Amino acid sequence: MEPFALKNALDNVRASVPLVHCVTNYVTANDCANALLAIGASPIMSDEPADVVDITSICGGLVLNIGTLSERTIEGMYAAGKRAGELGHPIVLDPVGAGASKLRTATAEGLLGKLDVRIVRGNKSEVRSLAGAAASTRGVDANPDDAVSEQNLAENAAFARELAARWGTVVAITGAIDVVADSKRAFAVRNGVPLMGKITGAGCMLTCLSGAFAVANPGRLLEATVASVAALGLAGQIAADRMGGMDGTGSFRTYVLDALTRMDGAALDAGAKVEEIG
Repeated sequence: MEPFALKNALDNVRASVPLVHCVTNYVTANDCANALLAIGASPIMSDEPADVVDITSICGGLVLNIGTLSERTIEGMYAAGKRAGELGHPIVLDPVGAGASKLRTATAEGLLGKLDVRIVRGNKSEVRSLAGAAASTRGVDANPDDAVSEQNLAENAAFARELAARWGTVVAITGAIDVVADSKRAFAVRNGVPLMGKITGAGCMLTCLSGAFAVANPGRLLEATVASVAALGLAGQIAADRMGGMDGTGSFRTYVLDALTRMDGAALDAGAKVEEIG
């Protein structure tokens, strides 16, 4: 990609310190907040319907994560999303576990259909379910049959572009190889390590980072999303390289946050593995 997408996108986050409202799940809220702080953004978490309109009004972007649903949080998501739409704030939707239950699937479809969602970030099984295709999730994990590989990369890029055109969003399908697309262009991101799948919240953290990058780079949502995906993947690589013989997943999570804290645009530009898919 052009230098803007990799260097300036992250530098813009650190320069502007975007405030991001995260209606996220209680399993990963702390990790999401710390990831945003590490990358130079500022998080605020609220899912109370009586509170979210005011909170969204003072923020620059909104993240909606359906990982731990309740009727109250669903109401809060719609209220926050309506206000974000009125203000023109970017909304990022993470359809965690869509396809695993009727409630999750219906909620994700409703949020996408009724709100001005700008970015959808999920694994292939979640995105397939949200698209109305038959998909079998393993809880919140992707079905192995839905894995993106070198062999089906072009097919998945076309699928992501098709959905981006249908939904009017950027689509990020994340896994061993990440695919990020709008209706015209698609990119493969090959950063990251398998160990990222062994800690809770890597995907949720990425969704929140995508929200910060979107706020800091208005009008460049595709580039901003690619940069956020590459940044977390690169942080995972740096963290894995740092691990010693006595380190495990707890240390790895901490090292990921350390790597995000120390990363700047130049480091992202040097370490990102991004390729446009024709």
